[in-house]
Amino acid sequence: MNSLNGKKALVTGGSRGIGAATALRLAAQGADVAVTYVQGEEAAREVVAKIEAMGRRGLALHADLGEAAAAAHAVERAAEAFGGLDILVNNAGVGVLAPLGLLSPADVDRVLAVNVRGVFLASQAAAAHLPRGGRIITIGSCMAQRVPGPGGTLYALSKAALVGLTKALARELGGQGINATVVHPGPIDTDMNPADGPTAADQAAMTSLGRYGTADEVASMVAYLAGDEAAYVTGAELSVDGGYAA
Repeated sequence: MNSLNGKKALVTGGSRGIGAATALRLAAQGADVAVTYVQGEEAAREVVAKIEAMGRRGLALHADLGEAAAAAHAVERAAEAFGGLDILVNNAGVGVLAPLGLLSPADVDRVLAVNVRGVFLASQAAAAHLPRGGRIITIGSCMAQRVPGPGGTLYALSKAALVGLTKALARELGGQGINATVVHPGPIDTDMNPADGPTAADQAAMTSLGRYGTADEVASMVAYLAGDEAAYVTGAELSVDGGYAA
């Protein structure tokens, strides 16, 4: 297991699901971890309490990544609290799935503001703090690679944009020794997409393994990318999707 002793991380959208699992995994491997939340302050503070119970520093930050100033502000607050920043995990996102004709301009603005602009601005702010060996790890989606049916145009657009952003960040920041990667989860058992939900059987059937993944399985990939063993991995898309895109 990669040691992250002494590392300082920020996980956006870290109060539940993949974000919470990632925050706890990074802390378990030795990192101090800040998490952002929009709603669910209690859940975010529970994550922080678990981080601190491991002997690491934790921090809960209220930040709506759809607001232009919020992403950079969260980065600055985390870096100030911890005395630096080594790892940024861009996890916060929103999903609006609907037929093309029913998507409003407000839907488009909100999804792109959180899923694309927020990631860009957080990465931009983090790049000013990350040292050599720093990491920017972004949570994409299997729908950036394969859209199984109608209703996913806006969400797929936002997640596909993160692929181009990641590759460009890898080129932009490689000379500074900073790695950028994107992780594409498949169907993952979370509050937003439970494994016992109404479409779960169909989603599981689209994978090669015939099952949902867990948030911990995604977190383990993020933790690998955050550590020294992934020092030569950058500009890459990595799928944790049970063969969804196979």
